[in-house]
Amino acid sequence: MSTTRDQRLADTFVLLADTLVARFDVLDFFSLLAERTVELLDVDAAGVILSDQRGGWRPAAGSSEDAALVEVFAAQTQQGPCLDAARTGAVVASADLVADSDRWPQFVPAAVDAGFRAACAVPMRLRDEVIGSLTLLNTRPVAVDGPDIALGQALADIATIGILQQRAVRRDEILYELLEATLHHRTVVEQAKGVLAEVGILDMHQAYTALRRYAQAHSQLLSDIARDVATGDLDANEILAAQPVPRAASSISD
Repeated sequence: MSTTRDQRLADTFVLLADTLVARFDVLDFFSLLAERTVELLDVDAAGVILSDQRGGWRPAAGSSEDAALVEVFAAQTQQGPCLDAARTGAVVASADLVADSDRWPQFVPAAVDAGFRAACAVPMRLRDEVIGSLTLLNTRPVAVDGPDIALGQALADIATIGILQQRAVRRDEILYELLEATLHHRTVVEQAKGVLAEVGILDMHQAYTALRRYAQAHSQLLSDIARDVATGDLDANEILAAQPVPRAASSISD
């Protein structure tokens, strides 16, 4: 492991552990977990699903907001390694998803259609409490190796500790309410992404990036900015002007 990667890893652990900052942003926290997982491990994509505390599971964040990847993680709330890891509290892996079609007949076609051929999921847990799972995806049918699985589990563990620490600080809010609010905010973010994508002629990842950068630049919660965009209280053009991103249509020749 290079010195640069060592430093990046140390910085990541600090960021994931520090949930006591003012105006802690849960959605940005899970996005950070997914993005840093891809940076630090030999994987092509990563995503998080969370328990809705009612026996169901919902996508919370991905390393990209690409529509195909979002669909893969939505599919994983019904079937797949991510759901199995969340339910069992154990690592679940597939070195070749095509070979595991019988195991996950609904999930595998969605993953393969999106370009992924291997997957590994680690639970987000603290002792017997599992709040979700972190999935690692590869575009080649190559198993995620042992050291990367161990590091992925370490990242998931420290993120879980951070969330439970945040729950402990907010004494008036039980874990159920914290996770329920997080998943509700994710729905609002999806609505805001749609508004920005339409107004700015952006793809969904570009829209999410613009939304997130604006929130960070103004020291606001991502969920608050998303709500204002979705309701029309914040003009989408203000976000696009403040944080310009390449227009999706720019790649199409005139």
